[in-house]
Amino acid sequence: MEIQKVVIPVAGSGTRLLPATKSQPKEMLPVGRKPVVQYVVEEMVDQGMSKIMFITGRNKRTIEDHFDRDPELISHLSQIGEEGLLEETDYEKEDARFFYARQMVPKGYHTPAGSGNAVLTAKDFVSSASFVVALGNTIIRSGNHAGLIRRMVKSHIQNESACTIAVTTVEPDEVSHYGIVSPAGRGRKNFEIDDIVEKPAADEAPSRLAVASRYVFTPEIFDAIERTAPGYRGEVELTDAIRNLIKMGRNVRCVHLTKEEHQYNISNPESYYRAFIDFALSDQQYGYRIRQHFQQRLRDF
Repeated sequence: MEIQKVVIPVAGSGTRLLPATKSQPKEMLPVGRKPVVQYVVEEMVDQGMSKIMFITGRNKRTIEDHFDRDPELISHLSQIGEEGLLEETDYEKEDARFFYARQMVPKGYHTPAGSGNAVLTAKDFVSSASFVVALGNTIIRSGNHAGLIRRMVKSHIQNESACTIAVTTVEPDEVSHYGIVSPAGRGRKNFEIDDIVEKPAADEAPSRLAVASRYVFTPEIFDAIERTAPGYRGEVELTDAIRNLIKMGRNVRCVHLTKEEHQYNISNPESYYRAFIDFALSDQQYGYRIRQHFQQRLRDF
């Protein structure tokens, strides 16, 4: 079974990153030379995903524009001999196709109704095949791009799982910011879980294994989402839907990020600063000079 479809939710409001996100989506904030969501798309294309659906919302048009062809810009760059500047967004040569669906804001709400509802929006696109979900505000960085998604898909197929989740180990003071899984055994790299909890208190967390914003699902997830009641914020959480899958007796497993893989969840100013600094320091062309600048600035402080 080959998995080619990926769903990228990008409808979140990004209020914790205001005012930077007042007129642009958080997924379009630059990290180094590229917007956040471009790293996500590159990861998916590099690992064999050829049909990509964005679940968008209000004020997200710039995402569609970014992955569309711009004849005027192409013509201008051609005239000045800089055609290569757009090569990294030329996904036609990779046979990648983009689709868009809008996550509507329900009556009585001011924002979209949660990550579970966003995934449910892709039900017709997915049809009867297994698919990947990659949150559009989270970069998974690795020196080896032939990694995480392929490992997850392999595990998903071999174990006939209904859901396979990427996880990473976080510090105790960070568990309250993530969905946290409860391993069913002693596995460390690839293991089954018997529970998952959305943002538990540190003293109530079943582990320090946090969801790393990458999933593989069978279409059974849609039934689980439809059975999921809104949480305390009035949103249908994907974590709660996965918990329902477990209660339904389905096999839910996790694949741990390797030491070379790192998650950047762009959700607040601190996480954004950390991501931008790391990518700037490692830039192949400018990284050396940026590192020198940082060393000087640190001495000044």
